[in-house]
Amino acid sequence: MSKVQTSRDERGRIIRYGPYPELTLTSVLVGYGIGILIAVSIGYAALILGFSIEGSELAAILGFGILRGLLGRSSIIENNINQTIASAVNGASSGLMFTVPALFILGQTDFNAVLMVFACIAGGILGIAFIIPLRKQMIDFERLTYPGGVAVATILKSPGAGIRKAQLLLVGIAVSGLVHFFSQLCGFELWNLGEQIGMPDYMNGIWYVSLMTIGVGFIAGKGGVSFIIGGFVCYWIIAPALAAFDLLPSPEDLAATMQLEEHLQRKTMAVYLQKDLFRPVGIGMLIGGAVTGILLAFPLITNAIRSMQNAARTKTTHSQDEMPIKLLYIGIVGATILLFVTAIASVQEMGWIRGGIMAVLGTLWIWIAGVVLSECIGRTNWSPLSGMTLIAVTLLILIAKDLGDTPAILSSIVVGAAACVAMSQATDLMLDLKTGYLVGASPRKQQIGQFLATWLGPIVVMGLIFVLHKAYTLGSEKLPAPQAGVLAGMIRGMLDGAAPVQKYAAGAGLGALLSASGIGGLGILVGLGFYLPFHTVLTYSIGTVLRVVTDWRKGVRFSEEIGIPIAAGFIVGEALVGVGFALYHIIKGMVS
Repeated sequence: MSKVQTSRDERGRIIRYGPYPELTLTSVLVGYGIGILIAVSIGYAALILGFSIEGSELAAILGFGILRGLLGRSSIIENNINQTIASAVNGASSGLMFTVPALFILGQTDFNAVLMVFACIAGGILGIAFIIPLRKQMIDFERLTYPGGVAVATILKSPGAGIRKAQLLLVGIAVSGLVHFFSQLCGFELWNLGEQIGMPDYMNGIWYVSLMTIGVGFIAGKGGVSFIIGGFVCYWIIAPALAAFDLLPSPEDLAATMQLEEHLQRKTMAVYLQKDLFRPVGIGMLIGGAVTGILLAFPLITNAIRSMQNAARTKTTHSQDEMPIKLLYIGIVGATILLFVTAIASVQEMGWIRGGIMAVLGTLWIWIAGVVLSECIGRTNWSPLSGMTLIAVTLLILIAKDLGDTPAILSSIVVGAAACVAMSQATDLMLDLKTGYLVGASPRKQQIGQFLATWLGPIVVMGLIFVLHKAYTLGSEKLPAPQAGVLAGMIRGMLDGAAPVQKYAAGAGLGALLSASGIGGLGILVGLGFYLPFHTVLTYSIGTVLRVVTDWRKGVRFSEEIGIPIAAGFIVGEALVGVGFALYHIIKGMVS
């Protein structure tokens, strides 16, 4: 813990000197409290909306209110530790909400919740330990953008960086918050401009009404161009080509051929293309691009680990940047063992050999997927977490399939939930480390803070899941749990032999070729454009184009001084309103 010494001048005023407070007991406790609040709110929203809101921006703002407003503490890096811990607690909300509700949807409610919590804690430790050695490569050397991390750093620095930036940030928050509030209130979240101008349905001219998405695109800038290209290639090149060669199903056959989640009502050609074609191919591209990227970057990764080992032995100043490499090794081994124990204890039929295979496979997938997601979120601020979870559970189902439906489902989701939490923690830590890099924080202390919070999130979110299921039933119209619904549908397809293996394989080959082209992360970025709904890509492209034009016409400094604070406000305002609506639903449910 950092200590600040004080003295008084001749007028009796307190003078502080020494290092700024950073990893303090106050920052840890405030981070726990804010993290619980955000995890409950965002976890509930994820069951309704199907995606998880990033919690770092909210934690930073709430931290200012508590640390600076109530407690009179003005250290930016102390608030940075607070938001690191709070967002780490929230990291479990997406990990568990995307996976565990699938058990309830499939009717498999007789599972050991304590084992599930321990598996997710083990996964969180693995995700953090695996991603720490990549910090210098991704942040110091490659200097990936991490738009969300930039947004948080802008928030943290705005009170001390001048009134103008703070005002611009507040304007962005107010405008984005109002737009999102009325869009939620009126149910106007998607604008079907294509239908109004007579665009063919397969070209998907639907725009996502979201200033947050525009803000993310602006902060990402040129880093998001390849992502945009992937989406436009799908719907404005491939889809018209399929229509020209009469390879699309007729409107009469569309409803019968589509594989939709039960809660999805719009049976359009665009939805068919997204769910049955582009998304599976995109998932394959993410995998192929990731594996190729890891092979190409493996020498850099080993060099980074070797430099950490050398620094630890020589006791140089550099050794203070990271946690000791031996502790990371211990954490990886210990978490893998814990994952193995929970895998074999989840079902009686598992056995030691099969349980060991699942634990090792889960550990390897956590490492691979952590790299993929960290690069995705570093370049675009979008994370294909649910897609990577689907692949993980697919592989686990193949291992446990012959045990029978119930044991296969339980064991695969236990390990799959651990992997999902791990991936969420890895990307969250990299975002926070980017923020710390921009505000001058200690990476080592942020890493310690992330580990300190890993245990709390799974406990809070697991309790929330059981409470909400008892009140509303997961998978119902009230709580559709879209991501878990997709996972449940995929599991049913796997057990019935209906997984789109050929589409995964085709995408993997294409992603590998793109990543081998020499353009960093190309396979992953283009695959991300295939994977995500096109309405998100369209709106995101507005922000990216605005950033490119602004840099060209006004200069980079103008973008950094004016554009980024407003864009950061767009992200924060929409996220705040999203959490506000989640709290409203929780309170309304408690009252009724």
